[in-house]
Amino acid sequence: MLALIALLFDHPLVLAAVVGAALAIGTLGGAWRTLARGLVFALPFALVIALLNPFVSHQGLTVIARFGELPVLGRLDITLEAVVYGAILGLRTLALLLCTILYAAVVDPDEVLRLLRRASFRSALTATLATRMVPLLRRDGQRIAEAQRCRAGAPPSRATLVRAVTAGALDRAVDVAAALEVRGYGSARRPARERIPWSRHDLAFGGATLALALLAVGDRLAGVAGFATYPQIDGDWAPATWVLASAIVALPLLPFLDRRGIG
Repeated sequence: MLALIALLFDHPLVLAAVVGAALAIGTLGGAWRTLARGLVFALPFALVIALLNPFVSHQGLTVIARFGELPVLGRLDITLEAVVYGAILGLRTLALLLCTILYAAVVDPDEVLRLLRRASFRSALTATLATRMVPLLRRDGQRIAEAQRCRAGAPPSRATLVRAVTAGALDRAVDVAAALEVRGYGSARRPARERIPWSRHDLAFGGATLALALLAVGDRLAGVAGFATYPQIDGDWAPATWVLASAIVALPLLPFLDRRGIG
């Protein structure tokens, strides 16, 4: 949900609130070491984006530096609006990367696949096979291409390579299907849907996520926290914007107040 907010809003205060919320959640969730390592990776990316935008974008009316005519680039004028928008893009990149790192650190992928299994019986198996077979097919294509380059004569066409990889993929699919059939896949009845009751912590985090989603979508539709960079900087710094930023930080942290039953 925090990543969606970072995509919906351009206001720097809201983006800073998303960054603060991600860091606070990671700290309270015991993933602060992972987030610290992620910051070392994410900060250079955000900084490069913020520094490059003023040189790439020539929009804006407030010129703060003139570099004259440059080869290839043409006339290069740095505008205040481009600098601010670059900072916003860098802050959004940092927010999205932190949300992604936080998801990888605190969410169990096996639990996600088990959750998908409730909706589709073979979804977990399909995801596992797909993530395993795609790299195998790529390596097959690379090996076949290297072997063909070692042969004398004209190099084979791409169509020949695709036919070889396709034939190998079909042979491997038959082998995998036979192995799965021996292990009972495809012949067993669909098991009864597993009913796992939600704990009070699940309900608390689910309610906080729903409240955050309703708040973000409602504020977006109402036009709260508007921020425009081009052609001139025009931002909404009304009290409602500060309330929105505070709620973005506070709502995800409320479930952490109840620590009973958490090891």
